[in-house]
Amino acid sequence: MVAAMKIIQLHSQDNVVVALEAIEPGLAIAVNGIEVKAREAIAPGHKIAVREIRRGEAVLRYGQTVGEATADIARGDWVHSHNLVTKLKDILSYEYRPVQAELARIADQRGFQGFRRPNGEVGVRNHIFIVPMVSCINQQAEIIKREAESQIQGSVDRILVLRHHYGCSQLGDDHETTKAILADLVKHPNAGGVLVVGLGCENNKMSEFKKLLEGVPAEKVRFLVAQESVDEVEEGTRLIRELIGYAAGFKRQEIPLSELRLGMKCGGSDGLSGVTANPLVGAVADEVVRRGGSAVLTETPEMFGAETILMNRARNREVFEAIVRMINEFKEYYISHNQPIYENPAPGNIDGGITTLEEKSLGAIEKGGTGPVDDVLKYGERLRKRGLTLLSAPGNDAISITALGAAGCHMLLFTTGRGTPLGTFIPTIKISSSHDLFARKKRWIDFDGARVLEQGAQAVAQEVLEQVIAVASGRKTWNEENQAEEIAIFKDGVTL
Repeated sequence: MVAAMKIIQLHSQDNVVVALEAIEPGLAIAVNGIEVKAREAIAPGHKIAVREIRRGEAVLRYGQTVGEATADIARGDWVHSHNLVTKLKDILSYEYRPVQAELARIADQRGFQGFRRPNGEVGVRNHIFIVPMVSCINQQAEIIKREAESQIQGSVDRILVLRHHYGCSQLGDDHETTKAILADLVKHPNAGGVLVVGLGCENNKMSEFKKLLEGVPAEKVRFLVAQESVDEVEEGTRLIRELIGYAAGFKRQEIPLSELRLGMKCGGSDGLSGVTANPLVGAVADEVVRRGGSAVLTETPEMFGAETILMNRARNREVFEAIVRMINEFKEYYISHNQPIYENPAPGNIDGGITTLEEKSLGAIEKGGTGPVDDVLKYGERLRKRGLTLLSAPGNDAISITALGAAGCHMLLFTTGRGTPLGTFIPTIKISSSHDLFARKKRWIDFDGARVLEQGAQAVAQEVLEQVIAVASGRKTWNEENQAEEIAIFKDGVTL
């Protein structure tokens, strides 16, 4: 990687560079000793041609094709949506070409202060969750929370109501998906106790839902059906009091880093996300995996165009084939709804300098680090292996961060170039792609990812790892301070 004032070249073969700062027309920039004059104004995160690119020729970034030129492009020209288009096609066939991606293990004696649960799992928070079975009961769950908050004691952190919009009027896969995600929330080790609240007439019947909670200690869960209670608020408050008494018995203790489960997500990306924040998160993911821990990468549509890189890092052919199924099944989902597979990036991404989906994807998978892919999960499944796991979920921020939490991740590293206050029910460490965003949004952003430009990703990754350990041990993130703790469930069918 060669950097120069105001620009960065990500690979020696690239025919474009990325502006790190605003560039005025006529400004001379040096690239590998070659002087290029900007022919027009270039915004931060946007691309500049460093040699002539003919119409139909591939545009290269990260040493990979990110699309083809739709017109002749001169040296110094701005390269974006007006002269660059995706080269991606529909469903593809893939060949397994394994590459060496093994990470050297580190014997690290450091750990974090977490909560050991009776089933052996570990939590980094000791919350009480209120899980509504159906959206109709969301507000009553909030009232129960308010009534019960004065009862919090000991090591219990907070009461969280995990509001959602489903649980009734759903059929088939949607109904099963809602049940699976809600069951995952009940099982999550960050909850010391859970109150499941139903209305009583919803599709998501309490009697059927309980069958999904096999292995959950009886002391951890209480159930309340509002239509069967004379005063659901009074009864709910009493049940929460019981759960607090149980959860208060858990104390923080030293937990090895090998038991840490880290989710990776990007949202509101810009042209610098794949240069700064995403590679930084990838370096942290590698550090966690090197210590025997778990890292989870999701947003399946934001792997399109970069999927072969992940496929070739598959631990074995079985994992490779699982990645192929994950990618092609998501493409078939688009086709089944008569939608273009590559309708991406989003308007904010485009404004920030990302032009095509393959460009966005090549930057997005940087969050997955450099190690082998050890497992692939379907949406709603829980983690079962250590190392790097791919989780099938859409790019939508709220849905994908919920899926990561439901899979069992303790916390998230969430990169952003445009800025977003969004968080979910697990601690969410926000990492900016630029110094400017970090400076402007102090109450949203936890860490300045652009520091990698001056210090390098590996050096800064050690500091982020220390912050991860601190958060796992109880330090609050901005999403927790702001109580930005949303959940959203994937829907793909008829609503009655």
